[in-house]
Amino acid sequence: MANKYNHFKGIPDLPDVPREKTKRPKLMAVVDEDNCTGCQVCVPFCPVDCIEPVAKDKYEVLIPPVQVRFNECTGCQVCARVCTKMTWDAIRMLGTDVFEQNYGLAID
Repeated sequence: MANKYNHFKGIPDLPDVPREKTKRPKLMAVVDEDNCTGCQVCVPFCPVDCIEPVAKDKYEVLIPPVQVRFNECTGCQVCARVCTKMTWDAIRMLGTDVFEQNYGLAID
């Protein structure tokens, strides 16, 4: 008999305490705010605690989407994996160089 929870395979355990970024990441997590439901499933899985809801006054919706604090993101891909497996696939990973060009931001 197949494991009925096999679709959750690949989702890591919740971190005990948030870590800190120690080097420039190779990838950056980017939330597609149009696709994000605001469920916040990704938030507790982030090992550096850098995902938060968008300010409520930015959108006229009941539940705002989430956003990544880019200078804290380590590019670990955990949020993207959790979002893909458990919700709507609203987080994608971009190479840091591509991210910097697209968004005009410098990542340390």
